[in-house]
Amino acid sequence: MLEVSDLDLHYGAAQALRSVSMKALPGRITCVLGRNGVGKSSLLRALVGQQPASQGRIVWNGIDFAGLSAFERARRGVGYVPQGREIFPLLTVEENLKTGYAPLRRSERSIPNDVFSLFPVLADMLRRRGGDLSGGQQQQLAIGRAMVTRPTLLILDEPTEGIQPSIIKDIGRAIEYLRDKGNIAIVLVEQYFDFARKLADDFYVMDRGQIVMSGTRESMAEDEVRRSMSI
Repeated sequence: MLEVSDLDLHYGAAQALRSVSMKALPGRITCVLGRNGVGKSSLLRALVGQQPASQGRIVWNGIDFAGLSAFERARRGVGYVPQGREIFPLLTVEENLKTGYAPLRRSERSIPNDVFSLFPVLADMLRRRGGDLSGGQQQQLAIGRAMVTRPTLLILDEPTEGIQPSIIKDIGRAIEYLRDKGNIAIVLVEQYFDFARKLADDFYVMDRGQIVMSGTRESMAEDEVRRSMSI
């Protein structure tokens, strides 16, 4: 289980997160919602170790992440799909996927079959350069690369941004498949409310660096959430 407690984060004198607390459980999709600039991506950067928290705790399966580098967190099961995908445009699809080997033991260094069953286009384009893929295909590649790391905590930052509707459906099915495996906690940041509403088991709404609303999908007051995301 992921437990975040009273997390603050600063960029110089600017405070991006204010006493953020949340949980994410294996076998569930936890959606973090909010408008642009409210701190969602800062929260994810703190979780994966790209930006040090000013105070507060991040505990994953009983391990306190304070002081652990991004690489050390990846070795402990944290997979990350960043906003903007950040694939390597001059590497082939296969080479991009194999960059996910970095935190793995030698015995684990293979591409799982479910990467290609979820995203068949990647099997068809293994020898193509990443930069030659469409935006939607690059997003599938970024998710596939994260899957290669065998994550037990998968963090996705706006995977539907700029993606055509048909591939959004494929990405949604892939996230549901990973959730249903039962051993992966998924944290999904989204602005596309309908996509998040369909997938969320639990949700948190952020505004001005704080959690202003939270609950389960069943308890979600849809009108209030939509309003908070549009103000």
